[in-house]
Amino acid sequence: MLHLLNSPQRDAVKYLDGPCLVLAGAGSGKTRVITQKIAYLIEQAGMDARNIAAITFTNKASREMNERVGTLLAADRLKGLTVSTFHSLGLKILREEAKHLGYKPKFSILDSADCWKILSDQLATTDKQAIRAAVSRISLLKNDRVSPDKALQIADSEGELQLAKLYRAYQDTLFAYQAVDFDDLIRMTVDLFETNQEVLQKWQQRLRYLLIDEYQDTNTTQYELVRLLTGSSGLFTAVGDDDQSIYAWRGANMENLRQLQKDFPSLQVIKLEQNYRSVARILKCANAVIGNNPKLFEKKLWSDLGIGDPIQVIECKSEEHEAELVAMKLQAHMFEAGTKYADYAVLYRGNHQARIIEQQFRNSRIPYAISGGQSFFDKAEIKDVLSYLRLIANEDDDPAFIRAVTTPKRGVGNTTLERLGACAAELHISLFAAVYEADFHGQVQPQQYAPLREFCDFITSMQNRAPREAAGPLLQEILATINFETWLYDNDELKPAETKWKMVQELVAWIGKKGEEDGKNLIEISQTIALITLLEGRDEEEVDAVKLSTLHASKGLEYPHVFLIGCEEEILPHRESMEGDKVEEERRLMYVGITRAQRTLTITYCGKRRRAGEWQIVEPSRFLKELPPEEIRISGRLAGDKAEPAISKKEGRAMLAGLMAKLG
Repeated sequence: MLHLLNSPQRDAVKYLDGPCLVLAGAGSGKTRVITQKIAYLIEQAGMDARNIAAITFTNKASREMNERVGTLLAADRLKGLTVSTFHSLGLKILREEAKHLGYKPKFSILDSADCWKILSDQLATTDKQAIRAAVSRISLLKNDRVSPDKALQIADSEGELQLAKLYRAYQDTLFAYQAVDFDDLIRMTVDLFETNQEVLQKWQQRLRYLLIDEYQDTNTTQYELVRLLTGSSGLFTAVGDDDQSIYAWRGANMENLRQLQKDFPSLQVIKLEQNYRSVARILKCANAVIGNNPKLFEKKLWSDLGIGDPIQVIECKSEEHEAELVAMKLQAHMFEAGTKYADYAVLYRGNHQARIIEQQFRNSRIPYAISGGQSFFDKAEIKDVLSYLRLIANEDDDPAFIRAVTTPKRGVGNTTLERLGACAAELHISLFAAVYEADFHGQVQPQQYAPLREFCDFITSMQNRAPREAAGPLLQEILATINFETWLYDNDELKPAETKWKMVQELVAWIGKKGEEDGKNLIEISQTIALITLLEGRDEEEVDAVKLSTLHASKGLEYPHVFLIGCEEEILPHRESMEGDKVEEERRLMYVGITRAQRTLTITYCGKRRRAGEWQIVEPSRFLKELPPEEIRISGRLAGDKAEPAISKKEGRAMLAGLMAKLG
């Protein structure tokens, strides 16, 4: 199918002589290049699918890639192909090589709430800001390949020394729990490869060609994993776009693009500049804005999809007026163009900007869906049930033990748990194992001990049955035995309890279906759920609704018609990013927002905004002044005496006609 590709895409697919960097501009068909290259490696280069790995950042991207490759080759030709996220690949390697790290293969993966709880206990505080700062700083240390010992060595202030000590204690706790956090999945894999040549060579032999998606989003640790796996041969294709690097705040390192050229001097660089998404005017605006950033690689997007309508830049009186204007323009455009709600997206810099849009959309009866809302797996009742599954999969998972033994309440108080914790710490064993120790048994009354022993015996019986029995029915039995439904209704109002039980039943159905389709038992499913949780939660069902999304969450998506709101100084660029290279990342965010639009783009900003209860005059974003004047239509201060009305006569007529049709 190479004849369906353009010339640079073909070059990228066919180049097999060494390391290759494909600079894929927004909408330039990068997924097509990766999937076609997988097919080419198998069909033309004679490579076995089990020796190829395509690495992505999200489960969604992995699924899409798997589906697309599945349309190119027969299933038997793809047997053994690895298409996974960085973290899933790390998990697969660690499960197989756990013994080299002092872990057992059934180690637990702690989610963010578990990690938060451990650090909260170690800091002896409930101050959310302090805990959040600790979580973030430890994560960045891990992503930059700084071990607890190294952090202690390089600390040059009291604050850094305290952080390093906290990091050490946190890591020791994880090891005691036989657990890892999300960042460990890659960090520990890299550490293992660096210290064990035999294991490294085994995986280099197994994964002989790597394809890396969204390369600009890799952090230091992920880059090291790629470098170690590819070794001196450098048989890989990295696909990325330096203009869309927007994740520095979570450790992404754009220097990895520059580092590739140093580590692999024979690197072949291929640019994909033809855009298959947007009309020419949108691309001219995107090129003009991003052109103000210093460039690692020069490229200019172009399209043959026609010139398109001018981009509208509109000043609104206030955020309320901005929300009204978006609702009115959207409804007028729908009536005129015969489009559906799902053709539109409203993008913004921060989640707080969605509230007023939501309010207006509810008033105007416009259906909407928020991207990045609370994940299904983040709901408390789901996490309660999952704590049982985690414990069945790994009885040494102490955070899961504490959550499960106290939900529902079964007469186990804090004092008993503290004594159990002290006994476990003294004997260097898990809480679960400590229940069976004579030392602990002698410290508590029979009425305190009985419910704990009964709970542990129940978990043990489930561990014995899980490998042999179907996942769905067994989970139903667990919920019935612990009276989870009754407990929900006893602890909440009728309506919320009904909703929560419905969510739990949905989980049971999902696990039952996954067990049947994948041939997995309850333990195997529970071992992968933590990873799904951490990456993105469940798929959202496709509904006809306007998508509300932050700019960060919109990356990789596209919509026919986009409203980009709140383009003001201190919002975009964000007030904490007004200096140095942080403005460059904000400019890349603006570029990402512009390039989500396929057909029309409307950009709005407010003349004044309420802050801390007071009205303040605000400045239009500096990025608006970088847009080419000939491609935009302006209303408001930026236009001076050339301002156009925010709502055109044509739109006014369409709105009136739409209203009359509704009344009719």
